[in-house]
Amino acid sequence: MFKIMKKEYLANNIWLMDIEAPRVAKSCQPGQFVIVKMNEKGERIPLTVCDYDREKGTVTIVFQTVGASTQEMAEYEEGESFMDFVGPLGCPSELIGMPLEDLKKESILFVCGGVGTAPVYPQVKWMKEHGIAVDVIIGARTKDILILEEPMRKVAENLYIATDDGSYGFKGNGCDQINELVKNQGKKYTRVVAIGPMIMMKFVAMLTKELQIPTIVSMNPIMVDGTGMCGACRLQVGDEIKFACVDGPEFDGHLVDFDQAMLRQRMYKTEEGRAVLRRQEGDTHHGGCGNCNG
Repeated sequence: MFKIMKKEYLANNIWLMDIEAPRVAKSCQPGQFVIVKMNEKGERIPLTVCDYDREKGTVTIVFQTVGASTQEMAEYEEGESFMDFVGPLGCPSELIGMPLEDLKKESILFVCGGVGTAPVYPQVKWMKEHGIAVDVIIGARTKDILILEEPMRKVAENLYIATDDGSYGFKGNGCDQINELVKNQGKKYTRVVAIGPMIMMKFVAMLTKELQIPTIVSMNPIMVDGTGMCGACRLQVGDEIKFACVDGPEFDGHLVDFDQAMLRQRMYKTEEGRAVLRRQEGDTHHGGCGNCNG
């Protein structure tokens, strides 16, 4: 069993929990995810790692209540336990695998929104701990739904807040803020990392392609099972078929077919849609072992 050591309401039905999971905390890296299962009959829920404390043996997760399972998860209190907390899964951020001397030559901008702010935080924190200064944009519709502003401010070199309604920080979305920094303020970035809602990542990738800035995106929003067996997170990346949970979750944002991924995400929600996808995609419908025959 995996005890809830801390529970905190952040904003907009978004919750933060610290989970006692020493083996996961010992091994996880920024960019990876875990699968949470509350009880024997519970749904498997993939969640990206927001933070970890190897000494305390805890892993921090952030989730939004969007369905029955996450609503049930939000009802758990400190001191109660989840039945399963499996991880780390997926590939660590490709940036932390780069030689430090090469990484220090980069000028990196992180762009995040919604619960996507959570998986950005451990990457920026890792950068800070290794002497690498990075800029961060947090975007939100309005000030009231911003999360993790203060923790992010402590680890980012420069933190820019963008709200659609102008209630806090820069008035506009993340793309507007990128344009302001690059085109109006003359900032030069060698790499962008965008994590957040699919539509936000799509438009950030479109803009950075125009600006000729290599861009990494995290496709964790389309994951369901987390093992490559369900076919939910199948996506087209350039000329290749990939699965977010086993091949990612990070990919080259300029190669991801966002329109196809968002269409599949909608179709996958119904039994009929899943049947159509299995028929259309044949042997490439599943990842993982590759032998489950659709």
